[in-house]
Amino acid sequence: MIANVTGWMGAALGCVAPFIIDTDLGKWLAISGLALLCLQAIDKACYNLVCLNVIGIGGYIYALYL
Repeated sequence: MIANVTGWMGAALGCVAPFIIDTDLGKWLAISGLALLCLQAIDKACYNLVCLNVIGIGGYIYALYL
């Protein structure tokens, strides 16, 4: 149940983030969304998606501090 809710929350943040991705808030929304989606991917044993999400989080963190 929790993984399902966090998945939907992560998807919602992922839908909002691209429109303001040039701002720090947009990058933080993307990071948060991917982190929440990781919880669902771990619950469903979709480890390839966990890997993609972790790499995406790393990219956005790199972009924040560049």
